[in-house]
Amino acid sequence: MTLKTNLLGACLAALCLVQNASAATPPNIVFIMADDLGWADVAFHGGNAPTPNLDKLAAENLELTHHYVAPVCSPTRTALMTGRFWSRFGVTQPQNNRALPWDTVTLPRALKSVGYDTCLTGKWHLGSLPEEGPNHFGFDHAYGSLAGGVGPWDHSYKKGPFSVTWHRDEKLISEQGHVTDLITAEAVKWIGERGAAPFFLYVPFTAVHLPLKEPTEWESRVPVSITGEVARHYAASIMHLDDSVAKIIAALEKAGKRENTLLVFTSDNGGSTSENNDTKYPADDYPNGSIPGNNLPLRGKKGDVYEGGIRVPAIVSWPGVVGAGKTAIPFHIADWMPTFCSAAGAKPQGDLRWDGADMSDVLKAGSKAEKAARMLYWTAPGFNSVAVSDGTWKLIVSGKGDKKTSALFNIAADPSEESDLSDKEPAMLAKMSAALAEISASDNDRKVAREK
Repeated sequence: MTLKTNLLGACLAALCLVQNASAATPPNIVFIMADDLGWADVAFHGGNAPTPNLDKLAAENLELTHHYVAPVCSPTRTALMTGRFWSRFGVTQPQNNRALPWDTVTLPRALKSVGYDTCLTGKWHLGSLPEEGPNHFGFDHAYGSLAGGVGPWDHSYKKGPFSVTWHRDEKLISEQGHVTDLITAEAVKWIGERGAAPFFLYVPFTAVHLPLKEPTEWESRVPVSITGEVARHYAASIMHLDDSVAKIIAALEKAGKRENTLLVFTSDNGGSTSENNDTKYPADDYPNGSIPGNNLPLRGKKGDVYEGGIRVPAIVSWPGVVGAGKTAIPFHIADWMPTFCSAAGAKPQGDLRWDGADMSDVLKAGSKAEKAARMLYWTAPGFNSVAVSDGTWKLIVSGKGDKKTSALFNIAADPSEESDLSDKEPAMLAKMSAALAEISASDNDRKVAREK
């Protein structure tokens, strides 16, 4: 794939959208995504680490209490960038290979086609070579990790061909400083440089992904009630992240952009319980012990299609437009591209085969919103388990071939997924199984063909 062909794909993609002349002044869009932040890791869900800025943001704006993502990182990012289920691209697990076909109409490409400036500061993980990075998929400016989560001080990914991954606009660089501070500073700087054009700023933090090693100034602020080295660094990482969100909001206010900015905060998947000192990473004196990701009262963790793996904290703020309060209407990460395109006045000329829906009406109605039920879909790494839900009923199918097993839950009455009702509700099991078969039929329809 040559750069010339890559650019041609981008141009063709941009032609797929047109400006909606009737749209009001388009908003700036800021999408902040934590990494591995569990449902109950935030104080407003009972977490033990103080998150005063996120608490305030949730209290004064709209909390999405049923916001769904993928069980792991690259799939969530695929859906955000395309408005489609990640399985359509054959992406089900963290990957360093290029995830998207070159001509994909990505979210930043769609917004650029109607005059937006675009920036990513943070983790990409949809193609870990510089020539497959964010600059080739619609971002004017890109900075951070081309690969996945990195060591917080050495900024290295796992040992191997992608370990050196820290970049600015495709050029691999070396910097000093903690990763959370660097990502935040780049976002704040970019906001301060904006002119009159609307902008899309995507800030995928690496916090609170392992390996954890927080600055002393943050670890010292952790409540004394939190004990254990990894637990204290985990809490410090959450508090550090909370402060960074406040810095980004303050930058918007300083630039006079806050009032017309649609801002979203969420996580890419549920909390993790993996070993912090992962030996796949270059050694940097990381604390030993398991990550204490907290998804309670939800069942499961990162990697699972149970609620604890896919239901995450989410807050939406757009002053004067988005209603305040809470809504339990299910949102899917694939909904953001149709929703943001609607807000920006970008209308597809062709069929982009979005699986997500435009949820603008729900955002504007806030806690008073109503929405017809629809079927949502998830796939776990390697398609080893899949799930569908209409918001009330949820079917999980695990295993492959003749070793498949099914579990049916009424998640409206049983959000912790404790009672499998597949034997008691055969008609509902059949209905959900048929829905799963239909919705999964389009999997791999845009899978990247690997070059020999």
